[in-house]
Amino acid sequence: MAPLIYLLCMLTALICAWLLLRAWRRSGYRLLLWSGLCFAGLTINNFLLVVDRLVLPAVDLSIWRTSMALVAMAVLLYGLIWESE
Repeated sequence: MAPLIYLLCMLTALICAWLLLRAWRRSGYRLLLWSGLCFAGLTINNFLLVVDRLVLPAVDLSIWRTSMALVAMAVLLYGLIWESE
């Protein structure tokens, strides 16, 4: 059951990133860009979770996963703080 949930979370983050970046391309609203980039980072985070738990269970990728989540959130935080219209 856990592998299915991991894959669904990754797919959900990927779809969110795709929809947000597509909306940004159409409207040019920069907050959509930062949100889309954040979800792209979360997609990578979820991919690393799948690799960590399912493909390479003997290797600990928790530092890489946490770092990717931190970068994704930092991108969104930058967009929320420094972008204003």
